[in-house]
Amino acid sequence: METVTTRTSNAFSDRIKLPLNFNTAKMLEEAKALQLDNFEYYDVIPLRSPAHLVDTSLPFPPPAEDYADGSWTDWLDTSALKTSPSLTSIIDFFKENTTVNLVRLLRLAPHSIVKEHTDPTLALEIERSVIRLTIPILNNKNVTFYLNNTPVLMKPGECWYMRLTDPHKVINNGDEERINLTIDMTPNDWIRKIIKESQENSN
Repeated sequence: METVTTRTSNAFSDRIKLPLNFNTAKMLEEAKALQLDNFEYYDVIPLRSPAHLVDTSLPFPPPAEDYADGSWTDWLDTSALKTSPSLTSIIDFFKENTTVNLVRLLRLAPHSIVKEHTDPTLALEIERSVIRLTIPILNNKNVTFYLNNTPVLMKPGECWYMRLTDPHKVINNGDEERINLTIDMTPNDWIRKIIKESQENSN
């Protein structure tokens, strides 16, 4: 399936904090329970994945130009999510209101860097886009997320929309890992309204 990445009008800020806050205590407890003790640089724990990766009896979908484009496959909760009731309740909240695709826990090791890159479909300004919401779970004062070379000051439990078609990178200069929950979804009127109102209220 061809991915359409035509950019429309640039109506949104590159970063918008949403009026959604989540208690990270249980989330962190569940994230820790899913972790391997040791990992190198970066670790991804899938919570919601392409259906054929969760249920191997299902056929493989056609190749996708962009893995983040949610339309190329069906999506299922993984066993990791099913054993994590607090994380499940958060994902279910979004699933009740929009179409949730890829969901992951992203761990960045201490003294590690995610190099600058772009994600070609992750912005509201892209036709047939997918957007990613980020909820920090474990952070430290020496972790910096840069978007367009400017820090995004995210605190644990907050929920952020960012235009990830723009250049971004992460630097963890701390002695503790960083853990984020990321939720990819197909934007609908519900989430567009929240993002639009959040931007207006921040001006």
